[in-house]
Amino acid sequence: MNRAYQEGNDFTSLDFTNKTLEKGEYENCTFRNCNFAETMLSDVIFTECTFENCDFSMTKVGGASFRTVIFRNCKQLGVRFDECSKLLLSFTFENCILNFASFYKLKLKGTRFLGCKLQETDFTETDLTKAIFHDCDLQGSIFDRTIVNEADLRTASNFSIDPENNQIKKAKFTLHGLAGLLDKYNIVIE
Repeated sequence: MNRAYQEGNDFTSLDFTNKTLEKGEYENCTFRNCNFAETMLSDVIFTECTFENCDFSMTKVGGASFRTVIFRNCKQLGVRFDECSKLLLSFTFENCILNFASFYKLKLKGTRFLGCKLQETDFTETDLTKAIFHDCDLQGSIFDRTIVNEADLRTASNFSIDPENNQIKKAKFTLHGLAGLLDKYNIVIE
C-alpha cells in the first residue's frame, strides 16, 4: 500500500469525519479549522506540524506519531495521548481544551501547556519534568506517582498534587498555589 507524504502543505476547513486523512507522513504542514472528532489517526506521522482551531474530540490516536507538534486553540476532549507512538513524542499546547485527556505514563519533559483547560486530565505516572503550565486550569486533574520536578505551576490554578505521592523537587509554585499541595489534609487556608 502506498503511504501519503505531504510536506509544507496547508489544510483548511476539512472535515475528516467524512473523509479519512490518508495514512502516511505529514511534515511542516498546517491544519486550520479541521474536524478530526472521533476519527482514527493510526499510522499517521505528524512532524513539525501546527494545528489551529481544530476539533480532536474523542479522536483515536493509537499508533499516531506527534513529533514537535503545536496545537493552538484546539478542542481535544477525551483524547488518549497515552496510546500514541512514544518515539520522538513532543507537543506544545496553546489555549487548548484538553479536558478528560490522558497522558498516562508519557515522558513529557519540557512540554508547554499555555492557557489550557486540563480539567479531569490524567497525568498518572507521567514525567512532567520542566513542564510549563502557564495560566492553566487543572481542576480535577490526576497527579499520581507523577514526576513534576522543576515544573512551573506558578500561574496554574485548581490543581491538587500530593507531595508524598509525587516527585515535586524544585517545582515552582506561588504562595496562592500552595493550597493545592495540601488538599489531602482537608485544612482551611486563609
